[in-house]
Amino acid sequence: MASTAAAPVTRWAREYETIYILRPDISNDAAEKVVERAKDVIARLDGTLTKLDNWGKRKLAYPIQKNTRGIFVYLKYVGFNDLVAELERNLRLLDEVVRFQTVLLNEDIDAASVSVDPGEVEYLHVEEEEQAEDAELERARSLGMAPRAPRGAPSDAPQGPPAEEPARPEAAAAAPKEAPAAEESSEKTSAEPAEGAESPEPKREEG
Repeated sequence: MASTAAAPVTRWAREYETIYILRPDISNDAAEKVVERAKDVIARLDGTLTKLDNWGKRKLAYPIQKNTRGIFVYLKYVGFNDLVAELERNLRLLDEVVRFQTVLLNEDIDAASVSVDPGEVEYLHVEEEEQAEDAELERARSLGMAPRAPRGAPSDAPQGPPAEEPARPEAAAAAPKEAPAAEESSEKTSAEPAEGAESPEPKREEG
């Protein structure tokens, strides 16, 4: 009796994304070696890299190893449970990597059905100038790996000199009138006899 072939068992994978940060002074060749090592780990553990993006040099939310800027690299891939641990172990061993973080995106993915666009997994070098804010940076912010504007931060708009406070009319009215007071005092002084002077005798009427 012929035995029936067992149906192939689908091995369900998961979709992850990993963002790692390189030192800002790293060379393009050294940065590319880190990418190649990450690709090797993913391929060796039967994973599939679906997206690779170099976000360039950006400001950090806080200094890391005395660095205030870093080069952000984004990876999206499909793999199994052991892949994340091995990838992060390799990143931890590299001096060029100062920080990394992995997030689970989707579960129960058929790894055999995943397609890859070659243009999406090519590592491109970017210029050293500061990059504009975009969707990728917002993704890094959600992971706590990129800066946010602090609350109560002063505005960059120039501030003019403070406006002069207008004089209050009641303050001017309350000012003492020294001149009239001095005149009144002089009048009182002239009406009184000088000290030591004899008072004039009253005029007698002859009867």
